[in-house]
This record gives sequence, structure tokens and C-alpha cells, in this order.
Amino acid sequence: MKKLFAVLVVSGLVFVACGPSAEEQAAEEQRIADSIAQVEEQQRIQDSLAAELAKAQEAAAQAEAEKAAAEENAATAVKQAAKATKKAATTVKKEAETAATEVEARAASFKKAKQNN
Repeated sequence: MKKLFAVLVVSGLVFVACGPSAEEQAAEEQRIADSIAQVEEQQRIQDSLAAELAKAQEAAAQAEAEKAAAEENAATAVKQAAKATKKAATTVKKEAETAATEVEARAASFKKAKQNN
């Protein structure tokens, strides 16, 4: 029994002695902490990139909306200019007709005056 007890004690000491030392355990804990820190840093970078991408997409959408509004305003301005041009042309045509009528009337009165003289 004494021999069995001695064998068990020696094997227990060997088992404990074969395990990692305090330095090895500290190094393993540091490696795990470094790994976690690295993953957290990568996640922070990905979150930052995702936020920047969202801002860029929002800015692009806003620019597209502004472009569409500008195009709509330009189309409206062209329509209004066309209306104004048509109205001005109509006014000029009426004035020309009125002037032609006045010229004809004056010419007729001039002919009558010439015939009467």
C-alpha cells in the first residue's frame, strides 16, 4: 500500500509539473486578450466603414433628388418661356395687323385727298 501511495504521489507531482506554468498561463491569457482586442478593432473599423457608406449613399440620394428637382424646374422654365414667346408673337402679329390696317386706311384717305385735289 505504501508503494501504491508513493506511486500515486509521484504521478500526481508529474501531472502537476507537466501542466502549463504561471508564465505560460499568463501568456495564453494575454494572447486571448490581444485576439479579442483585434476582433473588436476590426469590428469598429467595419462599423465606421458602414457608417461612411451610409452617409455616402444618403448624399448620393440627396444629390439625385436635387438633380431631379433642377431638371423639373428647368422644364417648367422652358414651358413658361414657350408660353411667353407664343404670347409675344401673338401680340406682335396683332400689332402688325393693326399697323397694316392703319397704313391701308391712311393710304386710302391719301388717295381720296389726292383725287379731291
